[in-house]
Amino acid sequence: MRRPRLELPGIPLHITHRGVNRGATFLDDDDCAAYLHHLQIAATAQGVRLHGYVLMTNHVHLLASADEAGAVSRTMQALGRRYVRALNARHGRTGTLWEGRFKSCLVDNDSYLLRCLRYIELNPVRASMTDHPEMHRWSSVHAHLGIRSDPRLTPHPGYLALGADPATRAKRYRTLLLEPLHAGDLADIRDHIRQERALGSPRFQAMVEKALNRPVVVRPVGRPRAAGRPDSNGNVL
Repeated sequence: MRRPRLELPGIPLHITHRGVNRGATFLDDDDCAAYLHHLQIAATAQGVRLHGYVLMTNHVHLLASADEAGAVSRTMQALGRRYVRALNARHGRTGTLWEGRFKSCLVDNDSYLLRCLRYIELNPVRASMTDHPEMHRWSSVHAHLGIRSDPRLTPHPGYLALGADPATRAKRYRTLLLEPLHAGDLADIRDHIRQERALGSPRFQAMVEKALNRPVVVRPVGRPRAAGRPDSNGNVL
């Protein structure tokens, strides 16, 4: 039996969903527009707030929250069904599109939120698809940089705290985007979403673990050493 996802009311979720065998999930701009259309419908129906997104060739990243646990999962389930039906009908294809269930991790509302948003919106730059994030059409970055409005988005309080007015927020966020994420931050975000844990401070993780009665800290990669076997420093467990 699958364990329920880590979801808490009001706490953002970083979501990623990949195409099966890393195959394409968007064949053209019309597919991207259709995905966002169905995302908006499903999110509105469940009371889910979308704070950020980027559509890549074979996967998506979303940042969303809701006031009811389970609402984000229901949104993704409805979105998956509707989008796959539309894609198959439009391109005359059959079969599955997504590689199993989407992955997600809870994100601390503190500085981790903006770090995660930057991770999402800088994805096209890291993938060498473009030199600047705003050159990628299918992203929430345009709204956060004040280039154009996006009715799908609900700005997160962490973003709104960047300034008292839209121009100040956009300017400060652009400065943040110009600062590359450290390798440690990239690995931290990837590990937490891969293992579906809670990304944040120890205090935040302790709160989530107590609320859900489940482990939420990333586990070390690799097999545990047998008792009595020395580690790389010569220490014996």
